[in-house]
Amino acid sequence: RRAFVSPAGSIADSMQADKEMVDEEPVEAPAAGGAKGVRRDSAGRRIKGRGTAGAEDSEMQHKEGHFESIGTAGAGPAKSIEGWILFITGLDQETQEDDIHDKFCDFGDIKNLHLNLDRRTGFVKGYALVEFEQQTEAQAAIDALNGTQVLGSTINVDWSFSRGPGRRAAAGGGQREQEPAFRRDDHDDRHRRN
Repeated sequence: RRAFVSPAGSIADSMQADKEMVDEEPVEAPAAGGAKGVRRDSAGRRIKGRGTAGAEDSEMQHKEGHFESIGTAGAGPAKSIEGWILFITGLDQETQEDDIHDKFCDFGDIKNLHLNLDRRTGFVKGYALVEFEQQTEAQAAIDALNGTQVLGSTINVDWSFSRGPGRRAAAGGGQREQEPAFRRDDHDDRHRRN
């Protein structure tokens, strides 16, 4: 509120004039060039932004509660960008790409096969990735080869990518095999030697 007293009036007259301005409705003044009018409040100030036009103009109010969502069909495999990738674990360190290729090529065309090697030793790290074009081919490979032997080692074959909990979580409760407890005396012996 203004506390200014004009030479012609009193403070009460000034307050009465302010009250009359506040009671007026917002007014739209035509803008130059035929553009949409500028909204003004009762004091004559410009109003900008969303939510000033009233509830009838709100676009989001009509869409309330209706949003797009990503389809969640439940747990199961998820496709990578190019195909369906299987994760093979439990490989012997002497395994070569040809051994994996020979086992998995019976189920379909292999798009990509990746066998990681340890830089220090040059041996296989114990896992591989095999990519198939079709989900049916990959599923057939999982069903047939999971738990089989390659070079004397039992391999586990499963999906690399999945939506939600996979088969292992449902069957085994998602628990991993526990490693042996850390022995304090081994730790102390290593540090005493150094």
